[in-house]
Amino acid sequence: MPLGIRIFLVYFLFVGLAGWFVLSTVMDEIRPGVRQSTEELLVDTANLLAELLRDDLRSGRLEQSRWQELFQAYGQRQPQAQIGEVSKTSVSHRIYVTDATGKVLLDSSGQAVGQDYSRWNDVYLTLRGQYGARSTREVADDPDSSVMYVAAPIKDNGQIIGVVAVSKPSRSLQPYIERSQRRLSWFGAGLIGLGLLVGGLLSWWLSGSLRRLTGFAQAVAAGERRPAPQLRGGELGQLAAALEYMRSELEGKAYVERYVHTLTHELKSPLAAIRGAAELLEGEMPTEQRQRFVGNIQSESARLQQLIERLLHLALVEQRQGLEERVAVPLRALVDELLQAQAARIESAQLRVENLLDAELQLLGERFLLQQTLANLLDNALDFTPAGGLLRWSAQVQGQQLELCLFNQAETIADYALPRLTERFYSLPRPKTGRKSTGLGLNFVSEVASLHGGTLSVANVPGGVEVRLRLPLAE
Repeated sequence: MPLGIRIFLVYFLFVGLAGWFVLSTVMDEIRPGVRQSTEELLVDTANLLAELLRDDLRSGRLEQSRWQELFQAYGQRQPQAQIGEVSKTSVSHRIYVTDATGKVLLDSSGQAVGQDYSRWNDVYLTLRGQYGARSTREVADDPDSSVMYVAAPIKDNGQIIGVVAVSKPSRSLQPYIERSQRRLSWFGAGLIGLGLLVGGLLSWWLSGSLRRLTGFAQAVAAGERRPAPQLRGGELGQLAAALEYMRSELEGKAYVERYVHTLTHELKSPLAAIRGAAELLEGEMPTEQRQRFVGNIQSESARLQQLIERLLHLALVEQRQGLEERVAVPLRALVDELLQAQAARIESAQLRVENLLDAELQLLGERFLLQQTLANLLDNALDFTPAGGLLRWSAQVQGQQLELCLFNQAETIADYALPRLTERFYSLPRPKTGRKSTGLGLNFVSEVASLHGGTLSVANVPGGVEVRLRLPLAE
């Protein structure tokens, strides 16, 4: 199972359980919270009525007063109040008053006048100076039919002379409880969903960052040139920097070792030729033969110099992770400049050159590397084109890239050699001399093309060989 999915599942389990626990706890607390708030209001109402009823109860005029009429009128009121999403169309308080023995004197419902309520907890506890409250079901099997009763003492000079009780049915509170629970459910579900979304995005970002780091490590192991991923976040950014540093250190060490071996191997042949010629020159020999050996020393020295220079250029390119500049380079002007530099060689071989490049075409990249690349291609083409042969430069635009084609009239290349032409130190014998080059030219061109995000291909075509170089096109 991918790490991102595992992280998300753990996060999902944690957020889900925590959200369910918190939401369940809060939902369970809504009902008692509403009941306690309502009970407080009943306490205040009962104590207010106790003060209002005291004088009439003390004087014995309570039953002859208008309180019963007022209570009944109160019970018939229709408030027509809109409380949030709940419409209140009737009052739900019931009020009754008892004397010091618990006998009901007044009842807003008119049902219990004359009855003995002294055994009900609200009256019983209040007559004994305690807080009197009770909850009684109107229907024994229906928990929603319970009614809260809160009583307050009516006192005369500190002596309890009666009790006033106020009640409210729980069903009148249910709409507000359900509304709060419903809103809380939506709000809680939204928060849990948001938390899971954040967790999913975090898991996706983390797994994506790890995939980029893994891809970078695999690319380094495969020898590909790729910059280290730019990651935000302390530890991941540090890990990317550490991988990049490790790559550069390992590549630098392996690069030096590889080039020491290859350079040693490639220098053996020209050095042996120079040493042999020098030893022969120490003895007596005809002038013509001496000149031949001197020429060998000069040609082998030039070969050494060329080998070292091309190795340095190739090393410079292979160690790069990107271009130092990206500028528009006019293609036709660059090719004309290279052809002018090789004019003597072209004229001596009586070669025909066709420059079909549009003057408007421009490459996007580093001018020095592009110049060296085209110079290598031209030099390679001149080596294989017979006297009086044809060189033709052409190009075509393909999307955001330009495909540069260099055709040279020559013998076809063997099929086994075509895929190896860009290998380091692989070279074919030159038709004119029979000698091989350093084998670094096309390898350099391939590295530069890769650095620019392009490709190099060599193929046999009717009449000769064609090199195709795909490079970014400047807009």
